[in-house]
Amino acid sequence: MTECTTCVCDARTRRTIFSCSGGGSNVGQLSNEAALRLGKEGYGKFYCLAGIAAGIRGIVEQTRASDERVVIDGCPMQCAKRLMDAAGMPIDRYYVLTELGIAKSSELTLVEKDLATALDAIR
Repeated sequence: MTECTTCVCDARTRRTIFSCSGGGSNVGQLSNEAALRLGKEGYGKFYCLAGIAAGIRGIVEQTRASDERVVIDGCPMQCAKRLMDAAGMPIDRYYVLTELGIAKSSELTLVEKDLATALDAIR
């Protein structure tokens, strides 16, 4: 496992949030934006999914020590969930935005109504 040298690792985070960053679809962008906003409002700490996949020790340890791990995927491809599963990381709450009635498209513009739907479901 790689040593964490640049991240700031707290003692214990109650809730960590991971999301698909989905550069190819609106729902990927929405999942990332939802995680970002939830982190900013104090719902939990928005964490680095790439750090989990890369095996960065501090990120992996902090995530394992979390009381709750929330994963947000944009679509049924489940990229974020698959990365967490591959790392053997437990998931406590899992959301797929297309299952909330948000249609997937290649349009990357965020629709506030869709973002509100995602945030309401996750909160």
